[in-house]
Amino acid sequence: MISKARLWMGIGRPKNPHSIENLKYLYGILNKNQIVTENNKDLLIETLRSISEILIWGDQNDSGVFDFFLEKQMITFFLHYMKQKYGRFICVQLLQTLNILFENIRNETSLYFLLSNNHINNIILNKFDFSDEEVMAYYISFLKTLSLKLNTHSIHFFFNERVSEFPLYVEALKFFDHPEAMVRIAVRTLTLNVFRVPVQQMQKFIKEKTAECYFSNLVWLVRNHVLDLDICVKNTIE
Repeated sequence: MISKARLWMGIGRPKNPHSIENLKYLYGILNKNQIVTENNKDLLIETLRSISEILIWGDQNDSGVFDFFLEKQMITFFLHYMKQKYGRFICVQLLQTLNILFENIRNETSLYFLLSNNHINNIILNKFDFSDEEVMAYYISFLKTLSLKLNTHSIHFFFNERVSEFPLYVEALKFFDHPEAMVRIAVRTLTLNVFRVPVQQMQKFIKEKTAECYFSNLVWLVRNHVLDLDICVKNTIE
């Protein structure tokens, strides 16, 4: 069955889904629906999904797509939606859209455009409802995906040497002992991706601000797992 959102989007929509004309059409939908409600949440979810598809296509085929996305500051809609009372309705799709986008972007210039203006750091710092398992899963996956893009150039979009801030790393560490194994594994993968970037000031920040607390807690976590395993082995033998 075709959803109401897709039927509504079909009215006046350009025939070619992978085109700058379609992105302009989707921008119009965002512009007309700046407040998330019960009535428009499905439409916004479908719009966000379509935007990620066009941006991935544009990354390889038409630089004008990203030019338009940046010119209209479309990522600011993402932030705006997240902070609203009913933003929770579309938070999963927002995080999924961002995750798909950063997983598939290959052009370095496109990547740097997306990372500019500190919007991604603001999204990382957004107060999501982590009691929602889907939100938690997509959020930590998004952080891990971002960490895979780290190098000596891109690190400066995440680590602010002047004010000594590193949201990507610091926010991820908060979940190092999360009850879900998938989350813990993602955090460890992220930390390893951060550690391998040879930027002296960033490594100094890690050493001075987070290393003692993180590694001490990590050792205790491993210790507790070893003790639990020891108890299991003894119970099995008995």
